[in-house]
Amino acid sequence: MISVCMATYNGEKYIEKQMRSILSQISGEDEVVIQDDCSSDNTIEIIKSLRDPRIRVEINEKNQGHIKNFEIALTRAKGDIIFLSDQDDEWMPGKVEAVLRAFQDAGTMGVVTDAVVVDAEDKIINESYFQITGSRSGVLKNYIHNSYLGCCLAFRREVLQPALPIPRSVRTHDGWLGIVANMLGDVVFLDEKLLRYKRHGNNASQMHRFGMGDVIKRRLSLAFHMVRVQPTIYAVRQARIRKGENAK
Repeated sequence: MISVCMATYNGEKYIEKQMRSILSQISGEDEVVIQDDCSSDNTIEIIKSLRDPRIRVEINEKNQGHIKNFEIALTRAKGDIIFLSDQDDEWMPGKVEAVLRAFQDAGTMGVVTDAVVVDAEDKIINESYFQITGSRSGVLKNYIHNSYLGCCLAFRREVLQPALPIPRSVRTHDGWLGIVANMLGDVVFLDEKLLRYKRHGNNASQMHRFGMGDVIKRRLSLAFHMVRVQPTIYAVRQARIRKGENAK
C-alpha cells in the first residue's frame, strides 16, 4: 500500500492539477493523506470536488506551520511506502512505477527522483534539480549539504519509527527524513526526471542560503539528533534482518 502525504495551505491555484497527476498513478488500495493548515481559500473545496475515496483530508484546528503539518500527515499514513508531495508540483507519468521498482531491492530504504524546475507559468527554469544541488546519496554528504528534496522523496514505513517526531531544531523535514532513511539502509537517487518542481515565490520551502552561524547551529543540532536515534535505528535494522530471515 502507498501513502502519499501532502501538507496543504492556500493552494487553490495548483492543487487540482497536482492531485490529478497523483491519483492517476496510484491504485484503488492506496491513499492520499492531506493535512490542511487552516487554508482560507478554496483548497479544501477543490480537493473534495474530486470525490475520490482514496483522499483522506484533515484540517488543523489552528495553524501548525509547514514541518508540523507534514508530521501530522505522516502519523496518519497507513502505507508501506510513503511518498511526500507538495501541493503545487506535478507528478510526471511513470513516477510511482519507477520508484516502486527501486524498492524491489530489500536494502533500499528511500528513493529520490530528479525533477525539472519550473516557474509559476510552468516554464522550465532548470532541466535538472540534481544538477543544481549536486544531489547524491550518503549520510555524510547530506549532513554537510542536504540534497533530499521532499517532493521527490519516498521511503519505507520503518523510517517513521526513528524519524518521528521531527526535531524542530533541524532545518527541514525532508532533510531529516532522508538522513534517517540513509542511516537505515540505501537511498537510491534516480536520474529520471519524474516531477515538475514549481518555484513561484510563495512556496512554503525556499531555495536560498543561510548565514554561517545558522548553518553551524543547525548542523550541531542535526548531529545530536542523529546520535540520539541510533538505538532506534539499530532496533529497526535488527527487526528487518529477522523479518528477512523468517521470510526465507
